[in-house]
Amino acid sequence: MASRQSLLVRVSKNYRSVIRACMEEMHQVAIAAKDPASGCQFSSQVSILSAMELIWNLCEILFIEVAPAGPLLLHLLDWVRLHVCEVDTLSADVLGSENPNKHESFWNLVTILVLQGRLDEARQMLSKEADANPASAGMCRILGELMRTMPILSPGNTQTLTELELKWQHWCEECERHLQDGTFAASPRLESLCKIMLGDEVALLEQKELLSNWYHFLVTRLLYSHPTVKPIDLHFYAQSSLDMFLGGESNPEPLDNILLAAFEFDIHQVIKECSIALSNWWFVAHLTDLLDHCRLLQSHNLYFGSNMREFLLLEYASGLFAHHSLWQLGVDYFDYCPELGRVSLELHIERIPLNTEQKALKVLRICEQRQMTEQVRSICKILAMKAVRNNRLGSALSWSIRAKDAAFATLVSDRFLKDYCERGCFSDLDLIDNLGPAMMLSDRLTFLGKYREFHRLYGEKRFSDAASLLLSLMTSQIAPHSFWMTLLTDALPLLEQKQVIFSADQTYELMRCLENLTSRKPDCGEPDTQRLQEDDIETTKVDMLRLALARNLARAIIREGSLEGS
Repeated sequence: MASRQSLLVRVSKNYRSVIRACMEEMHQVAIAAKDPASGCQFSSQVSILSAMELIWNLCEILFIEVAPAGPLLLHLLDWVRLHVCEVDTLSADVLGSENPNKHESFWNLVTILVLQGRLDEARQMLSKEADANPASAGMCRILGELMRTMPILSPGNTQTLTELELKWQHWCEECERHLQDGTFAASPRLESLCKIMLGDEVALLEQKELLSNWYHFLVTRLLYSHPTVKPIDLHFYAQSSLDMFLGGESNPEPLDNILLAAFEFDIHQVIKECSIALSNWWFVAHLTDLLDHCRLLQSHNLYFGSNMREFLLLEYASGLFAHHSLWQLGVDYFDYCPELGRVSLELHIERIPLNTEQKALKVLRICEQRQMTEQVRSICKILAMKAVRNNRLGSALSWSIRAKDAAFATLVSDRFLKDYCERGCFSDLDLIDNLGPAMMLSDRLTFLGKYREFHRLYGEKRFSDAASLLLSLMTSQIAPHSFWMTLLTDALPLLEQKQVIFSADQTYELMRCLENLTSRKPDCGEPDTQRLQEDDIETTKVDMLRLALARNLARAIIREGSLEGS
């Protein structure tokens, strides 16, 4: 359990480091912006990122680290120091001056250091004042000693909370005694610092400008009044600190409401308020996912079946799909939504515009990896249709085969055959030669593959095999009737060979096919000149075929008779 918790804390810190890196990059862009409007826009983004990191850090302390009383305050101090960081710039400015104690911001710096619990640094500043101003040296040394002896629970300390509280009580009594005795009466500034260290709320509120916000006031108040505060009591101090700090002068901002909800340990309210206040789903989706891994959201299911984590991840992923390149990241988010992720991915995939083949291939690979059969078929069909429109028949055939779309494969095969009739040769020979089992997708595709095989056999001078294949294409009815004349014409060179290629039976079959073809000629109405020319060519072809078939039949009968006689 401990190792799991430490892992989740490490993941949370990684998220925060990413936010801070983005914030730093955006800050640099804002500085470099030439246009004031752009600079203002980038600065606004920096503010949003800063608020996101502030909220995440607090959630990490309260929900993920689950810091107990004692260490809780140390974490909250680090939280404030990280997010109220102007003090470091101020410190560098003061210490870099010729006489730091004479600097106009010297006492502001000392006060802020005390407000943030950075007492060692405050003591060093007071020693500079003591060295430069002998009149106040004694008071500075006493206050510095009080700072040094202030009891605080350090990370490696083994003392119990009870021991800490006892030491704290004695230390407070000593501070109070110095105030009562008027030790710092001659220096209002030092007296104010001593009051702050006693947790005097009036003295603290006098430093409103230096505290800058109510949650800084809250942590300083806890540090000097309730250092062993329990997590369960935080909401009470948070609400009262907010009320005291604002003093009824203004209403809480959305950020204030989010932080209050966190101090109240109301995770669902934190997520709800963040969803309303922030401009996109990245923050709530990732924070909710992390809290869900901490097993803090199991009881919260939404009315439509999905849990809160999945709902927010789906929303974020849907937003990514609207982007021209980030949609690929959205796929991974859908993968991590066990209930509705698959359905949502299918719906979004279908809406992606397939502007380029490269993008289509990416989408296709995603679908194939997830066995999304219907989407694969749909994409392949779209690509096949695009290829046909662009007259890229090889690509169209390849996509229709991949889509396992028999009707479209038939259409493309017909286009190949038409193209062959017009040009006298096939395009995309590599594809047709390597169809393999894919040619069984449709009869027309089978015919295309086998017809190409006939040409290959003829080219290799394997005339008997070529003749048998040609005849089988016609007699098996696999060849379209519109292509029979082309096939019979292809038989002519084989019929004219010196050696007899077609047997008598095969020749009879070819004759039957020719007669079937000529008897099917439809009546086309009134003939025009072009039609008459085509009919003349057709008649010439038929006459040549009949003559060639008759001669081959005679040769085949003589050859077969002589073979029987011998």
